Amino acid sequence: MVSRNIQQFEGDAEQMGLLFEAPAKVEDTRRIWRVGDLVTEARSHLERRFTELWVEGEISNLRVAPSGHIYFTLKDGDAQLPAVLFRRQASLLRFKPQDGLQVLVRGKITIYEQRGQMQLLGETMEPLGAGSLQLAFEQLKAKLKARGLFEVERKRPLPLYPKCVGIVTSPSGAVIRDFVNVAHRRHPGLGVLLYPAVVQGEGAAAEVAAGIAYFNKMREADVIVIARGGGSLEDLAPFNSEFLAEAIAASELPVVSAVGHETDFTIADFVADLRAPTPSAAAELVTAAQYRVGEQVDELTLRLERGIRYRVIQARHALERVRVEQMTVRLTGMIHARQQRVDDLSLQIEDALRRDLQWYGDRLRYAQNALARQDVRHRVRLMRERVGRMQGELARAGRQYVGRRQERLQALQGKLGALSPLGVLERGYALVFDADGKLVSGVKDLKKGQTMTIRLADGKVASTVDRIDAERIDKA
Repeated sequence: MVSRNIQQFEGDAEQMGLLFEAPAKVEDTRRIWRVGDLVTEARSHLERRFTELWVEGEISNLRVAPSGHIYFTLKDGDAQLPAVLFRRQASLLRFKPQDGLQVLVRGKITIYEQRGQMQLLGETMEPLGAGSLQLAFEQLKAKLKARGLFEVERKRPLPLYPKCVGIVTSPSGAVIRDFVNVAHRRHPGLGVLLYPAVVQGEGAAAEVAAGIAYFNKMREADVIVIARGGGSLEDLAPFNSEFLAEAIAASELPVVSAVGHETDFTIADFVADLRAPTPSAAAELVTAAQYRVGEQVDELTLRLERGIRYRVIQARHALERVRVEQMTVRLTGMIHARQQRVDDLSLQIEDALRRDLQWYGDRLRYAQNALARQDVRHRVRLMRERVGRMQGELARAGRQYVGRRQERLQALQGKLGALSPLGVLERGYALVFDADGKLVSGVKDLKKGQTMTIRLADGKVASTVDRIDAERIDKA
């Protein structure tokens, strides 16, 4: 940046006049930074200088954002440092961070430009106690190396074309699914036997060692794979066990270790006959020879296709070199043979058509005769005659039934008239009722001066009792 400054000179007015007539230009040697440029430059310098740091401190001001990022401050007695674990790294933690917890954070120093604030960009984080696990790991590694368990000479090669693989892992995790998918995609005929085992926590090392012993005893598998997903040093502790390392070394079958992620190393990896960075990579290593055979088959197929095309081109060239006369004679003979064949087939077709026409003609005549016997009009006429007869019979039966019912009704009416009280009254008899309307059956029911009603055949008569004469009537 260049700026114009008015310098003060010593001198008289003439010198000052000369200065105003021909002002001098002086370049400013200062470098003026924009804030953003300076912060970006500082961030780049820090990120290049401070990478792959392990920082120890106490967590404070812990905040978990809705995005899944974890923000916190690392502090000790002298200073504090803002830190962040983004969602991907935070999802890999095997413990729940909280305020007051002493931790080790691996990451790099950077600057959050919007605030101009230095912070630690974390990659992994583990409780402070993980340092003791790392020391134990290094000590056991040195011990087993001194015993020769890591020597290349004792490691056995994998079988080129295994028929069956025994895998020791958890049956519920994604490891077994990934392994089976990759193995069957590369070698569909490969058998996979699972020995379910706990791969984390107390007793996991014993269960994995039991799986190795089982496959060595049963002899159903050609190679053994021990596998689990990634995790912290505590999660992988069973695979850093001396007991499991001795079980792997004692196995008569080759053992492939596929524990953790590509950056994770365990004691089992060093003792095993082969280390795979991931369980899926273990499936690829086990099926490598079979897969190479498939690739060779594909390559040979391609070469065969090329050879066939080359031979076809050669044949075309040879055909073009044949003399026209020979081709004409040969073609004429072929045409005559084809014409004779066409004539034979034409005669056969004519005979077949003639036989088919005769057969279909016979079938048509038979159907016409059968249809004539089943004339619908004739059957309708018969049905109408039958319906007429049935209607006449039904009418006669109805008249007879009604006549019998009328005769029976007249007889019942006669009996009813003979038994009716009205018929008796018409013969001169009468019915006597007291004042309450009750039928009087004898003089014992009457009293002098009592009113009564006499029912005759053609009406009623009201009367009063003046005298009562009782008579004794002998019943015959």
